[in-house]
Amino acid sequence: MKYEEAIKQLELIVRKMENDEFEIDELSVQLKKAQKLLKFCKDKLTKTEEEIQKLQVESEGE
Repeated sequence: MKYEEAIKQLELIVRKMENDEFEIDELSVQLKKAQKLLKFCKDKLTKTEEEIQKLQVESEGE
């Protein structure tokens, strides 16, 4: 999954929650899905930040 796809899914879940489009049982499922998507996005951002820092250190050493 790509970061942008995960964000779109999160935005859809949030919009539906704000519009009360989920029944209670579905809300629980969607909240769990949102949690997983948030973790995915956070991990992706952290990994990208680490890669950027590594590249900066390598370029400074040249």
